[in-house]
Amino acid sequence: MIKCDNAVRSSAVKASFIEVNLKKIPAYADIKMKTNTIKTIGRSDFVNMGPIRLRQPLPTQKIEMIDPFILLHHYGPYHISEEHNPFDLGPHPHRGFEPITLLFQGEQLHRDSLGNESVVKAGDVQWTTAGRGIIHAEAPTKAFIKKGGYIEGVQLWLNLPAKMKMIPANYQHIKHEDFNIVSSEDGKVSIKIIAGHLEDVTGKIKTQTSVNVYALDLDANGIYDLKIPAAHQSMLYLLKGNVVVNDFENLKLDNNQLIEFNQDGEGIAIKAQEKSTLLFLSGEPFNEKVTSYGPYVMNTQTEILEAMRDYQMGKMGFLPESWF
Repeated sequence: MIKCDNAVRSSAVKASFIEVNLKKIPAYADIKMKTNTIKTIGRSDFVNMGPIRLRQPLPTQKIEMIDPFILLHHYGPYHISEEHNPFDLGPHPHRGFEPITLLFQGEQLHRDSLGNESVVKAGDVQWTTAGRGIIHAEAPTKAFIKKGGYIEGVQLWLNLPAKMKMIPANYQHIKHEDFNIVSSEDGKVSIKIIAGHLEDVTGKIKTQTSVNVYALDLDANGIYDLKIPAAHQSMLYLLKGNVVVNDFENLKLDNNQLIEFNQDGEGIAIKAQEKSTLLFLSGEPFNEKVTSYGPYVMNTQTEILEAMRDYQMGKMGFLPESWF
């Protein structure tokens, strides 16, 4: 059912893409999937984060969290130049969760207290496990600032369970050409498997917990039935375009852009009304108390105070302020 097919890709791309022929899978062709019902529908309104104006579909007044996902920020597209660069995030700490960046446009430099320094380009993903503590910084590269261009991405905070909040910090950077891709036979749907599994295809990110993260690109009239593990909470977020979910609910830019699903079905049906980009997230919930403050996500107020103390004492490492 699954075949490797690199002939249709550019020879400049050395990745091994995996394509799934949907029409040959009986689960899609012959059996009507029971769809997960919709729990909550949300907008993606703008909020101010210092000099940056970005969309925040999670958390909101309607949706506090979708366990184990705590926060989703959709930033950009911003035009970056030597005269205008609001997206320069200097060294700052994290503890107790996994901050994840999915870059859709532009170029960013990542630095951290573990000694990592990498240039994250459009289509790349960086997955940081903060664990017991890390300091990192992100900013457009000097070359990108000089030439100018647009930056757009998603910042996602994925919680860690209490037993894993103090594990050693780690950093993963996967380039866009290295991801496995699941595509429909007609070529109208392309799904980048960032983490987790889809139809026996595995994501490149090594996860600490049971999660799925997919980036979906659909052309107009592209259709896909996306299976969801029964034990997972799940959500679908629209970055651009216009799609219909489960034959009746519409997601459209500047209108409703996020759907949280109940755990009562086998998956969701997606049909694109126009060229669209979406992010699908699912994960097994921890059902634990969450206490957060600034860059720390723990289980108790005492643990937050300990994190603040440890950062001030240098226990999370050191990172120079400037990279120029």
